[in-house]
Amino acid sequence: MGIFTQIHEILFHGQGGYDYATVYNMPLWLRKFTFFKMKEHYDTVSGANSDQYLVNEGAVPNPNKPNIPKAVQQAAANYTTRTVARKK
Repeated sequence: MGIFTQIHEILFHGQGGYDYATVYNMPLWLRKFTFFKMKEHYDTVSGANSDQYLVNEGAVPNPNKPNIPKAVQQAAANYTTRTVARKK
């Protein structure tokens, strides 16, 4: 990864916490450390969000919700009951 790409990523994902001159003049080891810590953080956040997205879209079953097959859901939606008239 190029130096300017790394600087850009730190500035962008640092959300205003760093300025260009500070990051450019950082020792190489510190700039790499900062970059990889930010990358680790945003990968973790992104992974959590994508897992929740998959659960919300139904691609991954939600452990708190029963997994009812679509055929059963459709049959239940079309099911009608008859009432029996009571004799008095």
